[in-house]
Amino acid sequence: MAIDFTLSPELEEIRMRVREFITDVVRPGEAQISDPEEIERAEYLTILFGMRDQAREAGLWLPHMPVEWGGMGLGHVALAMVQAEAAKSYYGPFVMNCQAPDEGNMHTLLHWGTDEQKEKYLRPLCEGMAMSCFAMTEPEVAGSDPTLIRTTAVQDGEEWVANGHKWFISNARRSSFAILIARTEDNPDMPQAANTAFIVDIPSEGWNRVREIETMHGGTGHSEIVIEDLRIPAANMLGGRGQGHMLGQYRLGPARLAHCMRWIAQAEVALDMMVDRSLNRFAHGSMLAEKQGIQWMIADSTMELYQAKLMVLHAAYRIDNKLDFKSEVSMAKHFVANMLNRVIDRSIQVHGALGYSKDTPLATMAQHARWARFADGADEVHQVRIARRTISAYRDHGSTRAATGDLPI
Repeated sequence: MAIDFTLSPELEEIRMRVREFITDVVRPGEAQISDPEEIERAEYLTILFGMRDQAREAGLWLPHMPVEWGGMGLGHVALAMVQAEAAKSYYGPFVMNCQAPDEGNMHTLLHWGTDEQKEKYLRPLCEGMAMSCFAMTEPEVAGSDPTLIRTTAVQDGEEWVANGHKWFISNARRSSFAILIARTEDNPDMPQAANTAFIVDIPSEGWNRVREIETMHGGTGHSEIVIEDLRIPAANMLGGRGQGHMLGQYRLGPARLAHCMRWIAQAEVALDMMVDRSLNRFAHGSMLAEKQGIQWMIADSTMELYQAKLMVLHAAYRIDNKLDFKSEVSMAKHFVANMLNRVIDRSIQVHGALGYSKDTPLATMAQHARWARFADGADEVHQVRIARRTISAYRDHGSTRAATGDLPI
């Protein structure tokens, strides 16, 4: 019987170490820096990067990267349990250096980068000495369809000259380099072969960060970039010419699942808060926990969180075992993003006005959660792809079984 949902003693020990580290180090550190107006910038950075130093000392650094790059060498199943613990705090993934978008960029550079590119760009990321961004999304075209990208790069001798417009480029204002996706081919054999990836040093002449985009949760690092005659050395091409779409899909598959792992952590925090509130709030003759309407919200949230965990674990298993995982990750990404929004919303409802206020983290969690439904592909795009794969499975095999995880039941 090969199916086993338990962790090895070694992985269980890692999970408990992460949990204790978040409780004993990260949450107290977060409490010290929670109000930027009450703390000097220098002290804020000292506390924040001091937590990173402690993560290194605790052996909880780069869980997603190979040991030879200073990481913990964990597979995706093991990474799921680490991220699900780390993301129960706001700064947990950053402190352990496994936060987006750097995590995805590390995987991309490790797989596609030349030796020189790895030394110049990947190593500083792994050492926590640099930050990066992934510049693909544009305001003029649908972000969920990279074949429509208008930013161009034209070869000029030993350089490429890029022009275009990007936005919602997360982390750009803090980055020392970007992975830029630009159109280099006018008439490719297939639309997916039009784009190429380049590494852009920041700052560079022609890379103009014009503003921080204000979102539902404020201006927290999503930049609009205007690219004007940006000259990129030919040696900074990442992967091959016309392979930008392939590179992006390689990056986004595991990255989508990593988001799901962190969203599960946030949903679990919201459910814990919902139950705690129901056990401590008295109204209309009884505790909220004794009221059927509240019990239904708890039950629905519990079942959905359970489904989300199983979907993420199975998708991670498929990645680790080098099986096709595209459909499973699409289904997980769609379901977990929506589950996150529903569970947080129910928790706010149980908390009433308190949940709607900023006296608990729920209001901020809700603002961040809404982004999940279109990040790394909008809900509707994933639904179309899932449906197409299900139809194809039936056409090819006379059954939809292969499209529903190809599980042994």
